[in-house]
Amino acid sequence: MGILQANRVLLSRLLPGVEPDRLTVRRGQFHQVVIASDRVVCLPRTAAAAARLPHRAAVLRVLAELDLGAGTPQPLCEGNAQGADELPFLVLSRVPGAPLEADALENSEVAEAAAAQYVTLLSGLVGAGGDGTALPTSQGRWRQFAADVRAELSPLMSERGRQQAERELAALDSLPDVTEAVVHGDLGAENVLWVCEDGLPRLSGVIDWDEVAIGDPAEDLAAVGASYGKDFLSRVLTLGGWSDEKMTTRIAAIATTFALQQALSAHRDGDEEELADGLTGYR
Repeated sequence: MGILQANRVLLSRLLPGVEPDRLTVRRGQFHQVVIASDRVVCLPRTAAAAARLPHRAAVLRVLAELDLGAGTPQPLCEGNAQGADELPFLVLSRVPGAPLEADALENSEVAEAAAAQYVTLLSGLVGAGGDGTALPTSQGRWRQFAADVRAELSPLMSERGRQQAERELAALDSLPDVTEAVVHGDLGAENVLWVCEDGLPRLSGVIDWDEVAIGDPAEDLAAVGASYGKDFLSRVLTLGGWSDEKMTTRIAAIATTFALQQALSAHRDGDEEELADGLTGYR
């Protein structure tokens, strides 16, 4: 049974008057999102994700007070299940736009415009990191992450997979604690939205802030590189003045962890499908 049919009563209450054929569904690691014209309904995929919904709403309210240079979803309504057949939910305002396809960057003018706006976004995140926000701080994040992977995921890997993971984790052990920016934590292409104006992309918003914390901007830069490749990342680093060796070394170390990050989160949430996908290269 599809998510629209399974949650028909709940969705008809949260999106009154909207026909099901005018809704689209996006599946994320933690939520399934039902998208209407002006709002979205987040339905948790696991019990752990459901428990985090109030925190997610609180974080989005904090982000709304910051000058990030891009739109963020705003909480409109949240609630617990009303009956055995309903899920907890969070209703958010819809941020306009769509992800920028990688092949669009083959046009140098488009690539330059997009890179400049990534620099503006990331610079805004760095600036907001010094404002004493109520966001959590990820101090010691990478050493703790390495320890958690060794403890929780290593038993699920093959011997070859453990050796590969250990090589990747060893690089994290030497990373400095950098807590200077608001870090999205999952700034892949699918979470950065754009609209087209006069043939060029304009950044309209950023969604899915589940992993946000005060931390190292290298993490978000690594996600940009993972989405669009090293050439585009190099363009962003050059425009932003971030091409120094210390930054590029941190980016390279963090970039190797994305599959393990997915797997660790999935393991803790009991999401076997996402866990298997994250551990594909380690089994």
